[in-house]
Amino acid sequence: MLGEYRIAGRRASEIAASVERAVGAGELEPGQLLPPMRELATELGVNPNTVASAYRTLRDRGVIETSGRKGSRVRPRPASTARGTIRVEAPPGVRDLGQGNPDPALLPPLHDALAAAARRNAEEPGLYGQAPVDAEFARLARAGMDDDGVPDGPVAVTSGSLDAIERVLAAHLKPGDAVAVEDPGWGSLLDLVPALGLKPVPVALDDDGPLASEVEKALTAGARALIVTGRAQNPTGAVVSEARARELRAVLARFPHILLIEDDHGHAIVDLPLHPLGGVTDSWALVRSTAKAYGPDLRVAVLTGDAVTVDRVMGRQRLGPGWVSRLLQRAVVHLWASDAVDPRAVARSYGERRDALVRALAERGIEAHGRSGMNVWVPVPDETGAVARLLHAGWAVAPGARFRMAAPPAVRITVSDLAMDDIGPVADAVASATGPAPARSYG
Repeated sequence: MLGEYRIAGRRASEIAASVERAVGAGELEPGQLLPPMRELATELGVNPNTVASAYRTLRDRGVIETSGRKGSRVRPRPASTARGTIRVEAPPGVRDLGQGNPDPALLPPLHDALAAAARRNAEEPGLYGQAPVDAEFARLARAGMDDDGVPDGPVAVTSGSLDAIERVLAAHLKPGDAVAVEDPGWGSLLDLVPALGLKPVPVALDDDGPLASEVEKALTAGARALIVTGRAQNPTGAVVSEARARELRAVLARFPHILLIEDDHGHAIVDLPLHPLGGVTDSWALVRSTAKAYGPDLRVAVLTGDAVTVDRVMGRQRLGPGWVSRLLQRAVVHLWASDAVDPRAVARSYGERRDALVRALAERGIEAHGRSGMNVWVPVPDETGAVARLLHAGWAVAPGARFRMAAPPAVRITVSDLAMDDIGPVADAVASATGPAPARSYG
């Protein structure tokens, strides 16, 4: 059963450590069946309860999984190839529409903000023992969330949205718990969930966000958490509408003990209103990043939520990085206070290109989705073939496999690098690469 490897130990901690070392060294492989508890207890000369405790520890750490009478097995490792590597490299002469980056022309210059932060640091140096969140940063962040109807809650700062989501999940869930995620959805999130030892459960969506019936089905089946993108959903551009928000709140009210995480992906680049869901469940969090509007390399995101969740996140953060640089927080304060970004102008710039591409594709018989943000999602009958033909035509796009679980094939086109004169040629290339597709939902 275990080949030549022999589990050792007399105490539960020693037995668990023996298995964990073997898994890390590759001596126990993913999927390998472990001995039944009583059999291993007899072999080691210990009480079966000791082995049961060791196996429980290993399950909690995500090392093994147990399936009733089928026994306990070493968990499959998270995919070593992240979805982000499922991409098409654009060779010379090919325009790259697959990276998902914001338009550099719409990002504010950072030199004044960084200089202002440096000057303040000269007056008030950032040292150990200080509050992890700059007071003015917290005040402005909370004021912005108040304006958007986000329920009251303390403010934390993380190194981007994914960092926030990981910390919130880790604060509440244990390996083996199921998490309802949008499908199609953010590829990095679809990688993160299984990497934490959690089980992703796909939830279909349309242009108004996750379908309430799908959310209810996932939660009824036992999902312990739900992750929703409020605006500029990646990759589809969906926005949770007011009507859909009411439906989702009604569903969540019947599952008050689940964890709700909202990602306001379109903050400061979308002019459509946010319809928050937080506050319906006991545990909730909302995160908004500065990446899309102010620059991905800032690595600053605002997190709020119920007091227990935020306290757990900040407590665990103190034991790791400690805090997100207050220099960066103060730079963001300067950007906010100086109105360095005009969200309406940014939304209009992305919207003109995105809407024009969706219309041009519709005129050519191609279904496409892109209600907000910088991406257009195009269902295709043959994803691999469409990507290859578009590359041959001079356009690199993102394969839908980066974002899908059960959803049908598609490609994602980011409009950030497009001028209005490019819209027609891109639409022609997509039409040639895919042919007219029957109208259908991408959920």
